[in-house]
Amino acid sequence: MQIVQATLDDLGTPLRDVTFVVVDLETTGGSPAECGITEIGAVKVRGGEVIGEFQTLVNPGEPIPAFIQVLTGITTSMVADAPRIDTALPAFLEFASGTVLVAHNARFDIGFLRAAAAATGTPWPSPAPRVLDTVHLARQLVRRDEARNHKLSTLAALFGAETTPNHRALQDARATVDVLHGLIGRVGALGVHTLEELSSYTSRVPEATRRKRYLADGLPDAPGVYLFKDDQGRVLYVGTSVNIRTRVRSYFTSSEKRSRMGEMVRLAHSVTPVVCATALEAEVRELRLIAEHTPRYNRRSKRPHRLHWVKLTQEAFPRLSVVRQVRDDGADYMGPYSSRQAADDAVAALHEVVPLRQCTERLSPRSPRTACALAEMGRCGAPCTGAQTPQEYAAVTARASAAMSGGSREVVAALRERMVELAGQERFESAGEVRDRTLALVRGLARVQRLAPLAATPQVVAARRSAVGGWELVCVRYGRLAGTSHAPRGADPMVYVDALKASSEVVATPTGPLPAATAEEAERVLHWLELPGVRIVELDGEWSCPVNGAGADRAELEPLESSRSQATGFARAG
Repeated sequence: MQIVQATLDDLGTPLRDVTFVVVDLETTGGSPAECGITEIGAVKVRGGEVIGEFQTLVNPGEPIPAFIQVLTGITTSMVADAPRIDTALPAFLEFASGTVLVAHNARFDIGFLRAAAAATGTPWPSPAPRVLDTVHLARQLVRRDEARNHKLSTLAALFGAETTPNHRALQDARATVDVLHGLIGRVGALGVHTLEELSSYTSRVPEATRRKRYLADGLPDAPGVYLFKDDQGRVLYVGTSVNIRTRVRSYFTSSEKRSRMGEMVRLAHSVTPVVCATALEAEVRELRLIAEHTPRYNRRSKRPHRLHWVKLTQEAFPRLSVVRQVRDDGADYMGPYSSRQAADDAVAALHEVVPLRQCTERLSPRSPRTACALAEMGRCGAPCTGAQTPQEYAAVTARASAAMSGGSREVVAALRERMVELAGQERFESAGEVRDRTLALVRGLARVQRLAPLAATPQVVAARRSAVGGWELVCVRYGRLAGTSHAPRGADPMVYVDALKASSEVVATPTGPLPAATAEEAERVLHWLELPGVRIVELDGEWSCPVNGAGADRAELEPLESSRSQATGFARAG
């Protein structure tokens, strides 16, 4: 889990900071597969200023057709001593490195460049540069009553370009620069100020989606949570960002690639912001709002109540059971697990080395029964027959209880020995199953080891230097985020700490190992408390950052599981 942070898609790239390379080509014809490039011209601009130019003739290796010579003025004799494309193209790509490529009818120019790269073995930049097409942009912004077509000469005249196109590459590139600036001026008047928003006008973003950009108007430039709602006020989607307004605006541009988000935007009628004092508060509020509203377009964290726990029952002869709810019944619990299968795997791992009974009947020392097959195999002490007294069975139960409470070394070591034994017998499939079950077990044990101490702590107040100056202050009670605040630069943090404690939510003592919060919220709170630079200001209880414990086993086993699942033809067991 990571703290909310800015990304390119989240904040957008201001147009004034973008370096564009406007390119134009002259060729011997219209097909990249059959024709060659005769001239490359390019202009590099940033912030409305020209910062460089590139121009070279190119020897296409074939005579230039007569009608092309008439159109461009470039003759075969002019390019006879010019470099070939395998020399000219790398020079251009170096000039354009790290920039946004712009062309008038980009499909033509970029298509020729990519075909030339493929033919000569010249590496095309990776990741591929972003491309803007002034033709497509003009179709969105220039009405037919303003210009009879979207040819470069027509648009250059419309925007008062200082250079007149004349079918020479550099001259046409200069004219395209003026057209680009004219188009950017138009979208600026519509509130478009980032590269991602500009790209939406040259992409296949539906017009209905672009028209909904007004939903971002008036939203705060602040960190927090945003809720997309339909025309009946139902929440469609909940998200979080360091800047609510710019993040919401990105949903209406080409930077948003998820098809389900496009469907969500078409249904959206309003956006409700929730400004938060800290990034941690935003993350936790997002989790709570998703759990409260279960939005149809959120995929994760929607149903925390559907988690599973492994329980060691409280009865004469305890057994392991998978349950959905933690009760205040004195039993040991381990988890939570996101699926029943994962919980069952953890139970199977414990049964592998701890001979607990696996039958589901309620047993009594006074009512002996017939032994099952597991007893005959030595996998159970057969308390059902009276062969194992309650005191003898209690020793077995104590092993399972110790493991589920965090003392996992003995159990995990026994499972490792079992894996080695099976592998030595060349029973690799069985060894793999034991390993996967062991991983499910240690995942649950690691969560218990991490969350249980925090869940039992009445209050932790912590502080961390803020990226914007001052201090982020957090109050946690029984694993639940009770409140956050921000102490500005130069202020006495303790004054804000006292105010935070007074205003924070009162949290009731949780049941058993379950934090007062959901396990996912407690995990995020715990991660924040473990960040470098976090200082514990006040502690009511005995909590301390947990040691590795089962987390070390988990860190070792998970890469093995990942490498196996990625192997060609691998199908997960079970």
